[in-house]
Amino acid sequence: MRPDEIRAHLRREPFRPIRIYISDGSSYDVRHPELMFVSRAEVVIGLDAGDDELPERCVYCDPLHITRIQPLDAAASQA
Repeated sequence: MRPDEIRAHLRREPFRPIRIYISDGSSYDVRHPELMFVSRAEVVIGLDAGDDELPERCVYCDPLHITRIQPLDAAASQA
């Protein structure tokens, strides 16, 4: 997926939590836009954020490996 497409999801007002699907079959929930950083070559997703919204760990992936993005409420209803 192109970086500008990914960033568009983070910039929506109001922000809606999203689920990111990766080509290896994994998925990650992004509940706050500041927990994801998008560059041309890499996407960094902060995981396991506590009440202080600081992530416990991060995953890194190439934007080309992001296959789809869904609003979290829509992804949950399909599960």
